[in-house]
Amino acid sequence: MSNLIALQNDTANIVQDEWTLVNLPATQVEVRKQAGKVVLFKLTGEASVAEEQVKNTIIPETGKIIVPLRVFIARNQELTQKLAKGEVGVWLATHELIEDLIANVEDINTLPIIAIFVERFADGRIFSLGTLLRTRHHFKNELRAFGDVLRDQLFFLKRSGFNSFFIRQDRSAQEAIAGLKDFSAPYQGAVDEPRPAFTRYNRGI
Repeated sequence: MSNLIALQNDTANIVQDEWTLVNLPATQVEVRKQAGKVVLFKLTGEASVAEEQVKNTIIPETGKIIVPLRVFIARNQELTQKLAKGEVGVWLATHELIEDLIANVEDINTLPIIAIFVERFADGRIFSLGTLLRTRHHFKNELRAFGDVLRDQLFFLKRSGFNSFFIRQDRSAQEAIAGLKDFSAPYQGAVDEPRPAFTRYNRGI
């Protein structure tokens, strides 16, 4: 069974994925010790994708594909025809910058899908990225969360503007889908409902 949940008219369904995710080839990840912990270089703001990885990434010739941000930027000319047919989306990890994507696409809404990858859920960066894409950059198409995505995050991902969720492979999408209804009436305003609760209800006098 598919692990992809999609929202359509605020109704959640488990659907088959029509997109092929293009991954970067494996590489040796350098590490260093800091404050007694192993810290990946990619968490320091240094380049996290090697030029060799970008060069060696295999891009399928047919079908709809979601390519890594660095591949999209460096090999954009190879994607021209597929972009024109609406067959190219972009994925970026939570430590990457939306601004890098914005600077390399004329109109963000020419991308039918943007996906955000969570390697390991440890902070709220994915919620910030979703909110920025929907509000500051006015992205209107499919916004997908994938990677370490679990039931307890779905309600808040939806509030941040995500409308599709690829549940972690070792979990059930059928069980996770209930997480979208964990709360009936959130108090704060967000992407899905900008008005806070006190402006939505008339308590009377």
